[in-house]
Amino acid sequence: MTARLVVLISGNGSNLQAILDAGRSGELDAEVVCVISNTADVYGLIRAKNAGVEAIYFAKQENESRNEYDKRLADYVTTKLPDYVVLAGWMRILSSSFLISFPNRVINLHPALPNIFPGTHAIERAFEAYQRGEIQHTGVMVHLVPDEGVDNGPVLATEIVPINKDDTLGSLEARVHQTEHILLVNTLKKFFKKK
Repeated sequence: MTARLVVLISGNGSNLQAILDAGRSGELDAEVVCVISNTADVYGLIRAKNAGVEAIYFAKQENESRNEYDKRLADYVTTKLPDYVVLAGWMRILSSSFLISFPNRVINLHPALPNIFPGTHAIERAFEAYQRGEIQHTGVMVHLVPDEGVDNGPVLATEIVPINKDDTLGSLEARVHQTEHILLVNTLKKFFKKK
């Protein structure tokens, strides 16, 4: 059965593109039914439109609390009847007001290994730690989002990304993103088969 996905993004949407491409080629038995961004005018929304997928900028209303926003977002996502919600560069921590609607069905991608560099700017922080001699590699993980913890839900998959002596932040970012695209698609493929 083809999995129905709602993908939440906040930016460029290169991981969204990896999902769209894998779905179109038949590599991934999934259909993206809606893409939602909490940021206006991002390229990820254009990627969705180019693929013929509904693309929504879901703005926070004036004086709306985080919980109110998340409840309204959950109500909207529910109308799309998703099997899973994929966070592919979504830069907001979802509260239980959202997560309660999709138990064990929210999947996040994070550009670091478990319990290392949670939150924003993970690649930059890894590069700085490497320059200080504290680490030799970074990585990528895909995990479930059961609660409001930051990048610490049950891990579905990880991949180590080595940091090379001649790396710049830009070259490391490019390699991490390339790893993300492959790991995300492969993990979704395995996860959907188990269900």
